[in-house]
Amino acid sequence: MKRIVIDCDPGIDDSLALILALKSMELDIVGITICAGNVPVELGGINAYRVLKLLKREDIPIYLGDNKPIKKELVTAQDTHGNDGIGDVLPEITVPKGAIKLGAVDFLIETLKESEDISIIALGPMTNLAKAVERERGILKRAKRIVSMGGAFRTNGNCSQVAEFNYWVDPESVNIVFENVDKPIELIPLDVTRKIVLTPNYREYLKQMKNEVADFIYNITGFYVDFHWMQERTLGCVINDPLAVAYFIEPEMCSGVLTHLECVESGRAIGQTLIDIGNFYRRDTNVFINTEVNEKRFFELFFNSVFPENKKDNELILKGY
Repeated sequence: MKRIVIDCDPGIDDSLALILALKSMELDIVGITICAGNVPVELGGINAYRVLKLLKREDIPIYLGDNKPIKKELVTAQDTHGNDGIGDVLPEITVPKGAIKLGAVDFLIETLKESEDISIIALGPMTNLAKAVERERGILKRAKRIVSMGGAFRTNGNCSQVAEFNYWVDPESVNIVFENVDKPIELIPLDVTRKIVLTPNYREYLKQMKNEVADFIYNITGFYVDFHWMQERTLGCVINDPLAVAYFIEPEMCSGVLTHLECVESGRAIGQTLIDIGNFYRRDTNVFINTEVNEKRFFELFFNSVFPENKKDNELILKGY
């Protein structure tokens, strides 16, 4: 099993990514660290706990980071995810004392120091990772792999003309992290995540399962579907973060190029990822940016991992892809 820390800001699609990771036999989640992004950090912690409780995995620790980026004021995406971050459809819950702890940065540093067999899947802004680097400059070099959902290359942004939300929220953290790794970060940008659409047919299939996890996914994605229709006239919703988890498990699902990345920190293009394809500026490679994805293979992995008991129905539905 691959030992991982998931750094995230749940978030509707983060919640789906957590479900996929928890249901994947290939992964051993040693901890979940929460950054501020889609929602304030405390709310992100509660949403992560909701998913752990749903899947009866409350044994996995949750650690909160700071509630602000390195320099910018926090701007959340609650217009996209709902005030509670997961669609405003679920009742409030009481989180047991001690289930959510402080100290995300401490946990990252200590975990990476204890083992060289830990990988990181970063599904939100890179604030926690950057603050770990600021405290111990070489700490991320101990990570076996770092997969990040973020950035946009040959496609438009989703919070400005050029910027993807995660990297727009805290662009300084992106540069700190990318400048302090010794192996390329594996990037899952909007170029590939935009092809991962939870269609109306897939949502109806979830509804017909009459399964607690399927109901959870169906219910929380309703808000997301409405947002995508109003914003982009898309039927269904793009689920960015689960692709990062699926790619971590099965890298062959995507393909891309090894190059250099830096992030714009100010001005109208803040958050834009500058990609040096062709190594024109002779910079050290620090990123493997994925530009193509096998969408059908993603949904095969997603449905068969999350709902293995429905394999025959999964195959039937996926035939119509």
